Amino acid sequence: MRSIRLIVAYDGGDYAGWQIQPGQVTVQEVLEGAIGKVTGEPARAVASGRTDAGVHALGQVVGFRTASRLPADVLRRALNAELPCDVAVLDAREAPEGFHPIRDAVRKRYRYVIHDGPVRDVFGRRYCWHYRSRLDAAAMQRAAGALLGRHDFRSFETSGAPRKDSIRTIYDLEVERGRGEGGDRITVEVEADGFLYNMVRAIVGSLVDVGRGAQDASWLARVLAARDRRRAGPTAPPQGLFLVRVELKDEG
Repeated sequence: MRSIRLIVAYDGGDYAGWQIQPGQVTVQEVLEGAIGKVTGEPARAVASGRTDAGVHALGQVVGFRTASRLPADVLRRALNAELPCDVAVLDAREAPEGFHPIRDAVRKRYRYVIHDGPVRDVFGRRYCWHYRSRLDAAAMQRAAGALLGRHDFRSFETSGAPRKDSIRTIYDLEVERGRGEGGDRITVEVEADGFLYNMVRAIVGSLVDVGRGAQDASWLARVLAARDRRRAGPTAPPQGLFLVRVELKDEG
């Protein structure tokens, strides 16, 4: 059996997330269906992490095992011929024995997009959070500095997916207002060695509380120290979130 590593992009707007769920259409389901058609055998596709309903991916890492002898690039082309237009395999290659997308992931980077213009973006509504009031991106960036480094991020974890611990390391957290389209776009990018359930969306919701003036820039440090989800801001909606890339060990 061979191990194959895929890089997959998808628009999560019409999916109930990555993971297969009874009675729901998921990215894992359609990808496994395509793999089965191409290889002629049942497939189990494992992703580096489970994205929620409505969340997108620019570079999700997926692994599966197969007895097929089709070259990796032929697999990529054949899978794309079977997949719907909102899912694409960007890259396919042989992976070493023992490869596992979850265990081998050492860093992940997410992007969250906020549109804070007065009128909603009709064509971008599936890919951003429309916040109707102007946000102070500079204050959000100042607040974000408190989250850099290794901390217990329990205050930014939604219950429902218990982990062994809630300690993670954030290497980079940037808040930037775009210059185009009237400057109505704010992107929040965060890179860490791992993320808790809804951690990025809870961080963004808390940063928005700072950006709208409900909290000062020093508040986020107090939220972090509290280790209590009730002290943080709301969970931002899913459609603004993108998994940008996954860094694997020995590929940094």
